[in-house]
Amino acid sequence: MTLCIDVQVAEGLTPAELPDVESFESWVKAALAGAQYACVEGLELSLRIVDETEIQDLNNRFRGKNKPTNVLSFPFDIPPGLTAEDCPMLGDIVICQSVVELEAIEQAKTQTAHWAHMVIHGCLHLIGYDHIEDDEAEEMENLERLILASLGYPDPYGLLETIP
Repeated sequence: MTLCIDVQVAEGLTPAELPDVESFESWVKAALAGAQYACVEGLELSLRIVDETEIQDLNNRFRGKNKPTNVLSFPFDIPPGLTAEDCPMLGDIVICQSVVELEAIEQAKTQTAHWAHMVIHGCLHLIGYDHIEDDEAEEMENLERLILASLGYPDPYGLLETIP
């Protein structure tokens, strides 16, 4: 699958402390493959790494929650009359570096494992998964577990040691 990820790092952040582009790409590919998403050639995705001020502003504007969060996803709406082949844009994922780093420490996870989880979580939102209802949350979380396990990462929710 040809995948184009535009990784943007907000001004003032330290790119050296972030995963590399190859890691981001492998996590996106794993999420799409794990969800059995029918990808089109040349699929595009924007991944923006931001600070708490920017994520809080976006969270407030688009979700009505005036606080920082770890990840937000904005699926691309294909204009009427066009197809995914015409517009191979998947959408945008916005991740707050400081929130992810703090959560990893609080949850006793490696930084890399938590970054992988946030990218996979964001991708699943882009392709229609959600966790508002309990049954949706269970489906999405189980898929996240399977995808992360396929990459060698532990259960992000700490419920299972390994997934058979």
